[in-house]
Amino acid sequence: MMNIGIVFAGGTGKRMNTKSKPKQFLEMHGKPVLIYTLENFQNHPKIDKIILVCLESWIDYAKNILKKFCIDKVCCIVPGGKSGQESIFKGVKAAHELFNDEDVVLIHDGVRPLIDESTITSCIESVEKYGNAITVSPAIETIFLKKVNSRQVGKIFNRACCEMAKAPQCFRLGDIYQAHCQAINDGEENFIDSASLMQHYGYSLYTVEGTSENIKITTPADFYIFRAIMDAKESFQILGL
Repeated sequence: MMNIGIVFAGGTGKRMNTKSKPKQFLEMHGKPVLIYTLENFQNHPKIDKIILVCLESWIDYAKNILKKFCIDKVCCIVPGGKSGQESIFKGVKAAHELFNDEDVVLIHDGVRPLIDESTITSCIESVEKYGNAITVSPAIETIFLKKVNSRQVGKIFNRACCEMAKAPQCFRLGDIYQAHCQAINDGEENFIDSASLMQHYGYSLYTVEGTSENIKITTPADFYIFRAIMDAKESFQILGL
């Protein structure tokens, strides 16, 4: 059995308000955000291969930085689709052409650079035991349903019973591939992530609790938080803590 990371670097970064580069290629201390993400999979002893899904116009750039930073577990780069769901399917389809149905795929955002080794390990173990793994973190703010076309607050949920879905989201390759094929046949095009797609097609999902640091860099504020965390880690390393 093999463990394959499918990492997505297909976003254009509209909420980041950057005009020079997509957010996944912005640099922190001379290294692109995407490389920080990929290094966590590259350096994990249980990850065998990586498939990178990338903006088509940035594939050559991605190839250059993979070579520069010695990311050699990437076995192929495929262009992203018009939507997140289509991009995920393209990565899963590429994996299905290369690997076996029983292999494990870890679907991850290229702009979640603070994923840690322990979470990746726990996800693989969960797939081996339960068939899938959805990385989560506890909800720390109040969550409620908004009334449609209204400013009125709807149902308020007990946050002690809520968790925030993050990444990676992990499955047996055959399961996620067949679910995507079924969605295409059904004309279902609006799933927000792999977890919602799999639940829609009847799969029971199992959680793995990740760290609070596993943020998704979507806005300038997220980038500043990432920088602060990296600076703090560097300082602790210098001080021997």
